[in-house]
Amino acid sequence: MNPIIENILTRRSCRAYTDKPIPREDIEALLTCARYAPSANNRRLWKFTAVLDQALIQRLAKAVGAAVGADESYCFYHPAALIIPSSQEDYPYGREDNACALENIFLAAHSLGLGSVWINQAFGNCHNAEIRAVLAELGVPENHVVYGMAALGYPAGELPEPDKSADTAIVG
Repeated sequence: MNPIIENILTRRSCRAYTDKPIPREDIEALLTCARYAPSANNRRLWKFTAVLDQALIQRLAKAVGAAVGADESYCFYHPAALIIPSSQEDYPYGREDNACALENIFLAAHSLGLGSVWINQAFGNCHNAEIRAVLAELGVPENHVVYGMAALGYPAGELPEPDKSADTAIVG
């Protein structure tokens, strides 16, 4: 099978990670893959923030968890790293551009033996004062929206089998 198609077909969301750190060169490779994602009109009005500090990741998780009413155990699944794509708030294609960048991150992570999962609870809560304070500390611009984040790490255990129930059609 084509290795790119195999990578797409075997990638799964990972919600349990070991505590093994991700090499910096792998984080840099993921950021490069994110920057190469398609964007509307090739505008590329995004910023990618990689967070490796566990205390900062958990401060953001606690702020997001509090904003969405999650219990105290909310932790983004304790990833080894978190990549936060963000786009200017007034940019109408920020959500789409960030989704493409996240998919590049997820597929590249899988090719490196890393697990990943989309964390989407920051979207709609970026202006919450506690969340915004942590985002500002991380260098995410005040006028940026976070549509989703990539939690990353080495998988702790087997990943689930794919759900093959989606309906497809070929017309013509």
